[in-house]
Amino acid sequence: MTMRQQVLPEWVDYNGHLSEGYYVLVFGFATDALMDQVGMDADYLKRTGCSLYTVEAHVRYLREVPPDSEMLITTRVVEVGAKKLRLCHEMVVDDVLRATTELVALHVDSEQGRTTPFPEDIASTLSDRLEPAPDYAGRV
Repeated sequence: MTMRQQVLPEWVDYNGHLSEGYYVLVFGFATDALMDQVGMDADYLKRTGCSLYTVEAHVRYLREVPPDSEMLITTRVVEVGAKKLRLCHEMVVDDVLRATTELVALHVDSEQGRTTPFPEDIASTLSDRLEPAPDYAGRV
């Protein structure tokens, strides 16, 4: 899955490039886009009380992102468990890899305050998107 995001002027820091926290924000938008595509959208949350909660993330800041850039974010589903999802996002600008993140998210029932298995249809849709993990995945 891919998405595009323009760097907004207020995201640029005094060094003249994308500020650190906005890399994570954009990767969060990519997670949201995946959730929408697999049926875990706002209606799903309303209907079930369940959503993904990110519990771990490893960000690699590889290159600066200049102002006014259009970022291309590619998302890979690299692991699907009964209650767990592992994703890798890659940020590219002008055909240059600028940042990556690997994250672990849990399917949580917010009313119960605990993890719960994915419904069969969501688990199946996520499993259909499985891809091999990139070489940077699993690093500490």
